[in-house]
Amino acid sequence: MKTPVRLLAAAAALAACGGAHAQDTRTVREPTLPPACAVLVADTASAGMNDAARIQSAIDKCPAGRAVYLSPFNEKTAFVSGPLTLKSGVTLVVDAGATLYASTNPALFDRGNNTCGTNDQSGRGCRPFIYAEDTRGSGIMGEGVIDGQGGHRIDGKSESWWQIARRAQKEKTRQNVPRLIEVSKSQDFTMYRITLRNSPNFHAAISRVDGFTAWGVRIDTPHDARNTDGIDPISSRNVTIAHSYIRTGDDNVAIKGGNSGPSENISILHNHFYSGHGMSIGSETNSGVRNVLVEDLSMDGTTSGLRIKSSDTRGGEVKDIVYRDVCLNNVKKPIEIDTHYEQQATPGNLVPQFSDVTFERVHSLTPGLVQFQGYDQERPLRATLRDVVIEGKPTVRVEFARLTNGDGQPAQINRPGVKPLNCDGRFAAFPQEQAPNKRPQLTAQQAKAYEYREVLKYTGPVGNERIDPWDPLADPLAKGEKFKPDYIVDLNAEADNRTTFNSVQATVSEAVSNARAGRRVYIQVKPGVYNELVYVPAAAVPITLYSDAADAAATRITANLQASVTSAAYVQQFGPQFAHAAPSIQAMYDEVKAKPQVTTHGSQIVWVRNHGFQARNITFENAFNKDRGNASGECVAANCPEQSVEAQLNRVRSQAVALRVDGADKAQFENVRLLGFQDTLYINNADEDQTVRSFFNKSYVEGDVDFIFGDSIAYFNECEVKTLSERGSSYAAAPDTSRRARYGFVFNRCRFTNDGAPNAKVGKFYLARQWFHNSRCTPYGAMPVEGYSCKIGDADSAPDGTIRKRTLERVGKMVVMNSTIGSHINKTNPWADWNKNGTIAHRRVQLSSDDYWTNLAKAGLDPATSLGDGPRPSPADIYLGEYNNTIE
Repeated sequence: MKTPVRLLAAAAALAACGGAHAQDTRTVREPTLPPACAVLVADTASAGMNDAARIQSAIDKCPAGRAVYLSPFNEKTAFVSGPLTLKSGVTLVVDAGATLYASTNPALFDRGNNTCGTNDQSGRGCRPFIYAEDTRGSGIMGEGVIDGQGGHRIDGKSESWWQIARRAQKEKTRQNVPRLIEVSKSQDFTMYRITLRNSPNFHAAISRVDGFTAWGVRIDTPHDARNTDGIDPISSRNVTIAHSYIRTGDDNVAIKGGNSGPSENISILHNHFYSGHGMSIGSETNSGVRNVLVEDLSMDGTTSGLRIKSSDTRGGEVKDIVYRDVCLNNVKKPIEIDTHYEQQATPGNLVPQFSDVTFERVHSLTPGLVQFQGYDQERPLRATLRDVVIEGKPTVRVEFARLTNGDGQPAQINRPGVKPLNCDGRFAAFPQEQAPNKRPQLTAQQAKAYEYREVLKYTGPVGNERIDPWDPLADPLAKGEKFKPDYIVDLNAEADNRTTFNSVQATVSEAVSNARAGRRVYIQVKPGVYNELVYVPAAAVPITLYSDAADAAATRITANLQASVTSAAYVQQFGPQFAHAAPSIQAMYDEVKAKPQVTTHGSQIVWVRNHGFQARNITFENAFNKDRGNASGECVAANCPEQSVEAQLNRVRSQAVALRVDGADKAQFENVRLLGFQDTLYINNADEDQTVRSFFNKSYVEGDVDFIFGDSIAYFNECEVKTLSERGSSYAAAPDTSRRARYGFVFNRCRFTNDGAPNAKVGKFYLARQWFHNSRCTPYGAMPVEGYSCKIGDADSAPDGTIRKRTLERVGKMVVMNSTIGSHINKTNPWADWNKNGTIAHRRVQLSSDDYWTNLAKAGLDPATSLGDGPRPSPADIYLGEYNNTIE
C-alpha cells in the first residue's frame, strides 16, 4: 500500500521543549515508477562492455515524466558505463536482477587534467558516475543495483579506488576518485528502492537541492572503505530519507550546511543503519543546519550514533534538531556532540553554535561514550533530554552544555525511574540479496509425485482432475509384442484399398469409416518414405500405427508445411489426398483450409485427435527447411555470420509442426522419431479446461526452438531431446500449462543432447521457456509506449488493451529428473524468460506459484482478490524443477 507520510513533529511534545516543527515541509508519499520511454536489455552476465553510449542516448531522447529502464534477460544481467548525466524530468530505473556497474577506467571520469585515479592537493579530478544538475523531477529507481566497483583495481593501476583513498590519508593528500551519484541545483529528485554498492567515494551527494526523497534505498559498502558516506544532503532543503538500510565506511547520513547555503526541513524516518559513522550533522555547518527530525532509527554497529560535529573553521548555527525513538546497539559513541571536531592548530572565526537539540526516547543497549560539548561558556550547547537510557556504565562527558528535561529542570542520562524505549525487534538484519536459485531441486519426497504412474493417473477438468489409472509401460506396445494388422501400408505393394494401401492417410480413412466400437485397430506401415499428411480424427476406436522395423528411421512420414503457407497453396499441394477421405478427416482438412494462412495450428504433418492412439517404430517429419538449415535465400550459417544484415534479411524462421497430439487422451508413442526445427511436437488439450495425457517412451525429438510445446500432460521416459543449434538461442520446450493443472511436461531418464555446432558449444541454450500463451499485452515490466496499459479483460487484445485471467494462468510446468543434461544447456540459468522486458509478450520465468503471486503483485494485481484465485499456495506449487540430474 502506498502510504502518505506527512512529516510533522508531535506538536505537544515540541511545544513542551520549546522546539520548532522539524520536518520536510512537503507531503511525501511512497514513490512510484514512471512509465518507460526506453527499455534497454543487458548484453552480458558480468561487467565487461561499455553501455554508456546507448544509456546516455536513451536518457537524452527521453521526454520528461518518463524513465529509461535497464533490464536483465535470462543470465544477462550486467551493464557497465562511464559517467552518465540525467536529464530534467527523466528517471533511470535499474530493474530487479540487473546491475549497473561504474567503469574502472579513470580516463572516462577525468575532468581534463589527467588526475582522476591519482592523489594531489585538490582532490577534484573526477566526474561523478551519475550526475544531475539543474533538473526537476528526475530520479534513480528500481530494485536493481548500482555498483561503483570501489574495491576493483582500476585500469592501468595496481590499486583500487579505495586503496587510492586510503593512501591519500597516509600521505595527507586528497584522492581523485569519483562519487557514485551527485545531484546539484535541482528540485524534487527521487531515489526509490535502488541498491547502491561499493562507491569509490560518497554514494549520494545532494547539493543545493530543494526537494529530495530517498525511500527504500539500500547502501552497502565495506566498513573500511574510506570516505564512502551514504547520503549527504548539502545546503539542501525539504529532504526525506525513509525506510532505508545503510551500511558503509563513513557517515551513514551526513547533513551539511556548507558555503552554498543552509540545510533545513529534513526528515530521517524509519531507517536502519549498520556499519558506518552514524547519523551525522556536519562537519560543515557554517551556513547553518535547522529543522531536522530523526525518528524511528535503529543503529547497530556504527562507530558513532547521534552525532553533531563541527569546529571553528567550518562551524555555524545548528538548531531545532529532534531525535525521537532511536535504538542503538554496539555503538562506540551513542551520542556525540563535538564542537572541536578535527580542530585546526590555528583557530578560526566560524564558531559552532548548537541549540534546541532534543533527544526523546533514545535507548542504547550497550554502553559507550556520551559527549555533550558546547564551544565555550558564552556559546554553550543547549539540549533537551527526555527518556535517554544508555545501558551499562557509559562514559559521560559534558562541557559547556545546558541540558534540561523539558520543564526547566537539569537533565541526565539514565534518570532514575525512566522506562527505556522498547527496542525488541527494532534491529532488523541488513536485507541480503539472495541470488535467485535458477535450478530449483525437488526433494526425494517431491520427486515421488512425478513417477509416471502418478503423473498419468489424472485427467479431466483442469484443477479438478479425476483419477483414471493408466500404465502405458504395461501395454503390449511398450513390451514390443507383435500385432496382427487389420491394415497394411506398403509403398511397394499393389494396393487393393481394402486391407492393403500405398497411403497412410487413406488407410486411416478406411479404418475410421469401418471402425467397430470397442476394438483397437492396428495399422502396420512397411518401411519407406511416405510423402503425405496424416490426420487421425476422434473415432469410435483407438488406432495403433506401427512398423515392425526396429529402426524408426526406416519408416518415415514426411511433408513440407509451415505456418505462413496460404490456404490456396495448402489446398493446391494437399487437397487431392483428402478428396475421398472420411467426413471426420475432411472436417480437419476444412479447419485448416478455412484460414487465410495455415498458422502453427495447421502446420502439422501428423495430426492426432484419436483417444488411445498409439505409434511405434515410425518417424514423423516436417521437412520444412530441413535441407537448408531453416534458412531461405543464399545466406546459410556456414558462410553468413549470424548478425550480418544479409543473414537477418534472408533467414526465415517459421513454425512447422511434425506431430500434433490434439486433445487425444492416453496417446502413446514407442520408439518414434520426431523431426523438425521450430515447434516439432505440439501437445495440447483440445479444451483449455480439460487436460489429457501423452506418453513418449524411448523416443527421439529434435528441433531448434520451442520444439516441444503445449498445455497437456506429457511424460517422456528414456527419450533423447536433441537441440539443433542453428540459432543463437534455443529453448527445448515451451509449456503453457495452466497453473491449476496438477502436471505439465515431465522428462525422466532422458538425454538432452545437441548437434555439436558452434552455437551449442557456447553453453547458453535453455531447457525451456514458459509460453505466455496468446498474450497480446503484458502487465509485467515496462513498455516504452506512451499511454500503454494492460488490464484484466475478457479478451487478449493488443497493444494497449486487455489480457484474460486465463492467459495469465498459463504458467507452464516442466520437471526434469534422473536425466543427463548436455553442456549446451546454460548451467546456472536453464529456464528462460518469455521475451525481453519492453515487449508486449514479456514475462519473467516463474519457478513456482510464489513467483506467480509476486510478479502479479508487482504488476498491481492480487491473485487472491483481483483474479479470484483464493489463498496463496503453501507450500508453493512447483512449476519448474529438477531432480537427480547429471550435468555435462
